[in-house]
Order: sequence, then C-alpha cells, then structure tokens
Amino acid sequence: MWLILTQFMSASLGGYLAGRLRTKWASIHTDEVYFRDTANGFLAWAVAVVFTAAYLTSAAGYMVGGPAASAEGGGFRPGAQVDGRPPASSYAYFVDALLRSDELKPDANGAALHDEVDVILGRSIRLGDIPVADRAYLTHVVQTRAGLSQPEADKRVSEVFAEAQQSADATRKTVAHGLFWVFLALLVGAFSASFFATIGGRERDRVVHV
Repeated sequence: MWLILTQFMSASLGGYLAGRLRTKWASIHTDEVYFRDTANGFLAWAVAVVFTAAYLTSAAGYMVGGPAASAEGGGFRPGAQVDGRPPASSYAYFVDALLRSDELKPDANGAALHDEVDVILGRSIRLGDIPVADRAYLTHVVQTRAGLSQPEADKRVSEVFAEAQQSADATRKTVAHGLFWVFLALLVGAFSASFFATIGGRERDRVVHV
C-alpha cells in the first residue's frame, strides 16, 4: 500500500506539472491535445522511473562493494580475490568435483571447504534434489568433520538440505509477492501520471492572455 500510495502521489504531481507547464497548442483538435497530454504525462513517469532505478542500482552496488573495498580505498572489483581465494565462477561446482578427495585436508579456517559445500548445496537446491555423488561426498564431509556415524551424517545432510530448500522456496515466494506489488504500483503510477497530465493540460488551456 505504501508503494501504491507513493507512486500515485508522485506520479500524479509529475503528470499534472507536465501538462500544466506546456505551451498552449493553438489550432489543434481536442483529441490530439488529449493524446499529447497523456503522452507527456507517461513520459514524465517513465523518465522518473528510469532515474530512480539507476539511483537504486548504484546505491545497491555501492553497499555490496563497500565491505569488499581494499584498505587503500579502492572500490569493489568483480573477479577480485577475497581473503586470498580466487573468485567463484559458473564452473566452480565442476572444478570442485574434479578435485574432490576422500581424505579431507584440514586448513586454517575451513573456508575452502565451506565454499565447496556452499556451491554443492546451491546447485542441489536449483536442481531440487542432491545428486547421489554429491550426497555421498557431503555425508563423508559431515561424518569426518562432525565425528558422526555414516547414518547420522546422512540424516543431517537430508535435514539441512530440506531446511535450506524450504528457506529458498520462502524467499522465492517473498520476492514474487514483492514484485507483484511493485508492478501494480508502477501501473498505478503510469495511469495517474497520464491522467493528471490531461487535467493539467486542460487547466493550462483555460488560461486567458491579458
């Protein structure tokens, strides 16, 4: 409701000003005047949406890149190393699959292993199920790191995957719900700007030159 209300108020004001501030068109058919005012209001709304989207995208990029900025003050660079590790790519899962080993090599903070498990879980959630080879590997990792038996480790893998899948489904539903309301708010804004531009245009045409 807040999105719809703000779109209605701002788009209505912008459309009204676009219609009211135009020059007076003489010797033009009424239908043509109505069409031009509607188009002016719609274009005013469209330009505002483009500028708002560009601003929000820039702000989001700054907030995401800020924590990854270097100590020298440089901004976030796509592909830059983080914590000494190369960036993940679209083939990270297949690279990890090639380099898997039955013997886990302990590292200082387990970051590499965490990243590998993260990639496997992410791909499994997209697929809707854990492939047999990945399940066996995850079970082995959990069994080794947590000191559990094989059945207990397999049960933990299943439970955690189910929870992660439920969380991903809930996130998708929330995003879809939010996008629906954003679309509806934008639709209300486009209509309001176009309609109030015609009102502003009519008010402009009523002005009498003295």
